[in-house]
Amino acid sequence: MNDRPLTLMAVHAHPDDEATGTGGVLARYAAEGIRTVLVTCTDGGCGDGPGGVKPGDPGHDPAAVALMRRQELEASCNILKVSHLETLGYADSGMMGWAANDAPGSFWQTPVEKGAARIVELLRRYQPDVVVTYDENGFYGHPDHIQANRITMAALAMTTQTPKVYWTTAPRSMMQRFGEVMREFGADWQEPDPAEAAAMAEIGLPDEEITTWVDTTEFGGQKFDALAAHASQGENIFFLKMGQKRFTELMGVETFVRVQDTTGAAVPENDLFAGLR
Repeated sequence: MNDRPLTLMAVHAHPDDEATGTGGVLARYAAEGIRTVLVTCTDGGCGDGPGGVKPGDPGHDPAAVALMRRQELEASCNILKVSHLETLGYADSGMMGWAANDAPGSFWQTPVEKGAARIVELLRRYQPDVVVTYDENGFYGHPDHIQANRITMAALAMTTQTPKVYWTTAPRSMMQRFGEVMREFGADWQEPDPAEAAAMAEIGLPDEEITTWVDTTEFGGQKFDALAAHASQGENIFFLKMGQKRFTELMGVETFVRVQDTTGAAVPENDLFAGLR
């Protein structure tokens, strides 16, 4: 008999990503006795500094921001009851097209095989039954999210392990509703230009293409509090403006696409561990 506990591993790009896309499943499965492992690839140094100072502006110190965000990440993990936090410590690459993309040591500049080798070591150490990361476009085109997908999928191909593998996504129906909520809560919300609107329309997937719908409503408070733990980035975290009740109503179901499976569990499914227990 194998006494190793069932294990979920989530591979994310930055501090706070764990709460937005997978805070509910991390909290839910921890409560169910499943071991949860969070891998955070970058230091988040391209986030806002104290007082909301932006990257590139006078007074923005990426090292100080990274230290602050590490503390916030640890607080978030404590709220979500994450069993193990692993940080790879790559420099935040910033948004696509930023000068930080080309900085030596940035995650975006890291050879995929080198990043994958580090994930391989973690896969061998924790032997996860389920691995969650982003899709090939990093959900919305962020370079660090794309790179997280690349190194995770490359690592999985380099091992003999066969966990269930999922990519985070959002149903198009929810994305439409999200736009309505943004208009409701964001007084300064500006309608995107046609090109931006077309790009936003491509985020997520049609509802019928989503394989996995996990109800995490019971853990909406933990998810909201974990996101709020990243207080330094509060200006950029729109969801916090909703308040916990409305946040849970909108974000109480987390959705995924199953891209690797050996269990034969039928889809659509409502449990990342369907077929494993």
